[in-house]
Amino acid sequence: MSKKLYIISGEASGDLHGANVMKELFAEQPDLNIRFWGGDKMQAVGGTMAKHIRDLAFMGFVEVLMNLPTILRNIRFCKEDILKFKPDAILLIDYPGFNMRIAEWAKKNNIKVYYYISPTVWAWKENRVHKIKRDVFKLFCILPFEADFYKKYHYEVEYVGHPLLDEIEQYRELPKQELEIAPTNKPIIAMLPGSRKQELRTKLPVMLPLVDLFPHYHFVIAGAPNMDLAIYRELIGDKDVDVVYGQTYPLLQQAEAAVVTSGTATLETGLFEIPQVVCYIGNAVSYQIAKRLVNVKYISLVNLILDKESVTELIQNDCTTERLAKELSLVIKGGSKRDQVLEDYSRLKAMLGKGGASRKVAQAVLKTI
Repeated sequence: MSKKLYIISGEASGDLHGANVMKELFAEQPDLNIRFWGGDKMQAVGGTMAKHIRDLAFMGFVEVLMNLPTILRNIRFCKEDILKFKPDAILLIDYPGFNMRIAEWAKKNNIKVYYYISPTVWAWKENRVHKIKRDVFKLFCILPFEADFYKKYHYEVEYVGHPLLDEIEQYRELPKQELEIAPTNKPIIAMLPGSRKQELRTKLPVMLPLVDLFPHYHFVIAGAPNMDLAIYRELIGDKDVDVVYGQTYPLLQQAEAAVVTSGTATLETGLFEIPQVVCYIGNAVSYQIAKRLVNVKYISLVNLILDKESVTELIQNDCTTERLAKELSLVIKGGSKRDQVLEDYSRLKAMLGKGGASRKVAQAVLKTI
């Protein structure tokens, strides 16, 4: 009888990483029975979808509180669905607020739990380490410093490398993809303002005035797949700015510099070796709560991994058009910070090591399921 695996991812990045792991799982064991929470990418690979991520993504303390009834309903549904499916194991992907609860419940119900992409316990709520140790059979980490962090707690984890290494490597092997914009002689500056409506409405009004301050450049926004073009158009107004969908990598490959919202996109930009300025503007209340709870020096993955402020981070009130313009001028061609940032990116790649994360996770799960 074929083995059963239940996978839970709750965001766009989790959908991508989940899809890659599922491809490797099916390649090794085609008859594996997978039921999952995910998005279009996981659905395209196979298995049976239990819940789509579009019903799940809430960020920030205030937003989570406002959507608490939905979140609690989802947790209840998830537990019932797992019991009905009777999996041999559960693979949790990132999405810690939700998945840590499921891990605790699964352990009590004698269901083996794998966790891919460690919750950021090194950043806040360090005491969660004890829960992970208790509830998670095997934890797969994607940041090089995480294995040492867990060692302090006598917890053996597996560093599998960052999944973006494979993603970008595979992309680079494809023929060069033209950007879906009118031809331009101007060098391109990429804008990656995030994938949620609240992010766009707070960040784009700060980013877009750069268009007038850098007239010799053409600005292109990486549109989020779940965001309607009308939202971008409303914010852009009459400025000459393009929006491209599903073309973040071609955009980064062809950009001279980038303005990026904090998150995975900062690392993607770094791996494409594009000098960047990082921006973060959150809900004011959520930010004040986070500031008191979060114990990290930096908000961008590039700086966290390098353990230095290589790329400038403009957070909350520091994130103004004036500051953005000043920092951007330092990383475009001829800018005084550009060479140093590029040098740091080389070190970043060396620290991340080789790829193969998805394959390593799939093989480890199949070996012990």
